[in-house]
Amino acid sequence: MKALKGRPELYTSYAQDMAFLNTRPKRAWTGGLVVFALVVPFLITDDLLQLLATGFVAAIGAIGLNIVTGYAGQVSLGHAFFLAIGAYTGAALSGSQTGRVIGFGITSLPVWLLASGLVAAFFGVLVAPVAVRLRGLYLAIVTLGLVFLGEHVFREWTSLTGGPGIGRPAAVPELFGVRLDRDNALFTAAQQLYLVMFVLLVIFGVLARNLVRSRVGRAFAAVRDRDLAASVIGVDLTRYKVLAFAVSSFYAGVAGALLFVVNGFFDPGSFSLLLSVQYIAMVLIGGAGTISGAVMGALFITLLPRITRELPAVLPFVSGDATGVITVFQLEAVLYGVLIIVFLIVEPRGLFGIWVRVRNYWRTWPFSY
Repeated sequence: MKALKGRPELYTSYAQDMAFLNTRPKRAWTGGLVVFALVVPFLITDDLLQLLATGFVAAIGAIGLNIVTGYAGQVSLGHAFFLAIGAYTGAALSGSQTGRVIGFGITSLPVWLLASGLVAAFFGVLVAPVAVRLRGLYLAIVTLGLVFLGEHVFREWTSLTGGPGIGRPAAVPELFGVRLDRDNALFTAAQQLYLVMFVLLVIFGVLARNLVRSRVGRAFAAVRDRDLAASVIGVDLTRYKVLAFAVSSFYAGVAGALLFVVNGFFDPGSFSLLLSVQYIAMVLIGGAGTISGAVMGALFITLLPRITRELPAVLPFVSGDATGVITVFQLEAVLYGVLIIVFLIVEPRGLFGIWVRVRNYWRTWPFSY
């Protein structure tokens, strides 16, 4: 039975309330955003398209971190490690067989993208048993160690990574025999990458949204809220913690494989602790425990450097090099920490929480209740 006419939020079944887009405004807003996103490539310049494409990829990785941290409650500071696993898997599979670094010549995007996610998920499963025995700060420290371990391994494994300061080409994006990183008669390379990244974000976002609305998602929430109580009511803690790390690592591997496709090049220094901090900032600023919040936070953090790069023209003490009181790069690092603190204190639900408050205000306007 459908919702009664004139009462769009009055439902007579649990399935209606749990529907993916359960109100007409949600369907309208979602449809409008999709149409707008598909029109954008023909309205703005290629450099902005590349930035947005990078933001879409970062959003996939942020969704993965949100699953393990926001939904399952397992604090992870090692996201950069799993991003690196995906990046090097994709680059190695699609790389040239005659190049200076390891390459297998498999340039089909679906093949190396899926493989990157699976390899990262495998390493996530290896790490997951630690999560069963540890939690909170202790788990955070262990996952933080993965970042430093990965930095050392990738720095020394030069046949795979190319070495510090040298690096290697990113994965080759080829779909149905078409190179997406090259202009063609219909689209520029930036337009093609933007559209592909947007489609992938929609796919992985919908998959994640359905996962967290399922029995598995409810088990994640139970483990997050109180793992002892979850165990008492029959939730298998080991199974669901391992599953949370596996899914999160899969998303990170996919994002890592795609992250440097736009730039075309990366080296071991690209996966430092700062990258993990950036993803933590995406989740906390966007809104922990929400898929939409992860997307908002990822786009916000991705666009932030573009804004700070313009500050030297406005603020004399900020410079683009080492001549000023503070450089734009130092300012960005400071802003990550400041924004995390501000959002945790002022708006714990992040940008998504702000959107909910604005939406609720206009839903009841002009009344205050």
